[in-house]
Amino acid sequence: MTDPGDAPAGNATRSHARGVPRQRHTSGSATSGSATSRSAPSRTGSRARPKAGAGRRARPLRRGRRILRTAAISLSVLVLATAGVGWWFYEHLNGNLHSVPLTDGTGDSAGKEKADSFGRTPINLLVMGSDGRTNASDCKLGGGCSRTGVQSGSNADVEMVMHISADRSNATVMSIPRDTVTTVPACKDTETGVSTNGYTGMVNSALQYGPACQVATVHRLTGIPIDHFVKLDFSGVVKMSDAVGGVSACVDKDVYDTYSHLKLAQGTHTLKGVAALEFVRSRHGFGDGSDLGRTYSQHLFLSSMIRKFKSAGTLTDPTAVYRLADAATKALTVDTGLGTIRKLIGLAADVDKVPAKRITFTTMQTAPDPHDSNRLVPAATAQSLFDTIANDQSLTSSSGGKTAAASATAKATATASAVPAAQIAVTVENGTTVTGRASAVATALIDKGFSSGTTTGNAAGTTSTTALTYGSGHKAEAQTAAKALGLPSSRLKQSDASGTGLTLVIGSDWTSGTAYPAAAPADTKAATANAHAETADQSKTCAKVSPYKTVSLNGVAMTPTQAYRAAAGTKDSAP
Repeated sequence: MTDPGDAPAGNATRSHARGVPRQRHTSGSATSGSATSRSAPSRTGSRARPKAGAGRRARPLRRGRRILRTAAISLSVLVLATAGVGWWFYEHLNGNLHSVPLTDGTGDSAGKEKADSFGRTPINLLVMGSDGRTNASDCKLGGGCSRTGVQSGSNADVEMVMHISADRSNATVMSIPRDTVTTVPACKDTETGVSTNGYTGMVNSALQYGPACQVATVHRLTGIPIDHFVKLDFSGVVKMSDAVGGVSACVDKDVYDTYSHLKLAQGTHTLKGVAALEFVRSRHGFGDGSDLGRTYSQHLFLSSMIRKFKSAGTLTDPTAVYRLADAATKALTVDTGLGTIRKLIGLAADVDKVPAKRITFTTMQTAPDPHDSNRLVPAATAQSLFDTIANDQSLTSSSGGKTAAASATAKATATASAVPAAQIAVTVENGTTVTGRASAVATALIDKGFSSGTTTGNAAGTTSTTALTYGSGHKAEAQTAAKALGLPSSRLKQSDASGTGLTLVIGSDWTSGTAYPAAAPADTKAATANAHAETADQSKTCAKVSPYKTVSLNGVAMTPTQAYRAAAGTKDSAP
């Protein structure tokens, strides 16, 4: 028999759980200038002959001392000069960096990493590629400024969450397609003053309200804690590819993307400067001509760059290192946690510890947006990929399980709040197709000492993932409730609405029992299903040119390979 107000999700009826009163919401050495000095000649016995052999010993001794003094002074000058150049170099690079706080203008948290049993924590870095035409250089590279001129806003057309494991043995890079529709929270760019009260839209649009807003949006979408971010613009890609002497990339067929202007013959090429930019920007040249195909080719480009960084000699040439460091720091905007050269070097060292064969590139699984066929939403299977990253699991284990050194899987919030359970009321909503789920969990909460003001109801629809949402000022209470229920911290989310309390929506991941099921290590095969997973050591992989008519030449739709042959007079991007 169905409990009133606790029918399967989708029923709009709402009432109290049996015996549960209505919820009460609460608001809740300087050196001298003279290098040497000579002693005055002896005046004893003006013409006395020295003892035999005395003169022969004196001259070499004086000459030896002069040589030693000269060598010591030369060495001192060299050390001081080198130190001076080193300090100038360090300060110069620091001066290149532009940084902003991780959560600047969002009023939100980007999550917190969970330490492993040895106290080590993983790193999650959001890499953003901006499409902004905010200066003349980017206008020339990106185009589109002929009518508008230099623009003020930008979108994050490239978004990758880079996860480095706590033990630094493996890494995962997950792309989020720019066409994904999600919730953008209330944000304000403190540098430009542009703000939003929040909306539903394309994930890449959050960058218009500052990089911190993009961080907050990705964190809400995935539940993955974000520790740092780096943002790169068009000219940055050109500078970086030139600084490393070009990046090797392969295409499996002739390709001409008439939109990004990438034109390459079948085979392997070394991409520098603008050619590199054309390759990573091309979305019509690869795959199905959508943003998904672009993420795959970007992974191949980055894998090649990683292999080059790790190859012998790449980072041992001082001139090359300077070019690379100068280009990188001029091209990047980072969060303040990465706002010094020392911190960036530390991050680079962490990445360098991971073998290329244990760096996995994936793309978030998606499905068509039911409201717009040109847009995407996360597929149900994406949650497993999110969980492997949030729970520090490697995707390179051949058995599909966790690595031995990976941290424990999702657990209840480690630190309990000081707020007594009796002062906490929770609205429990059934987001499953199982009758009575909200009532069962609400009763369990009251039995654990939570407020009798706890209520039940039905969610607006079915949901695959359980989530405990809390209003501003109620985070401590949410942590107490999460611990009581066994919810992992990844299931806690702050609400956009002010003054709201705690709302627990039970998803299909919790269809029985009153304690959230302990998370077993995620099945990495499931996590990477349809995620186009490849490791960075796969040097023989070529980008798949689209077989569809995704480009247009002289008003005629054609495949990128047909366009290449039809544009024989157009110069290739690279030899």
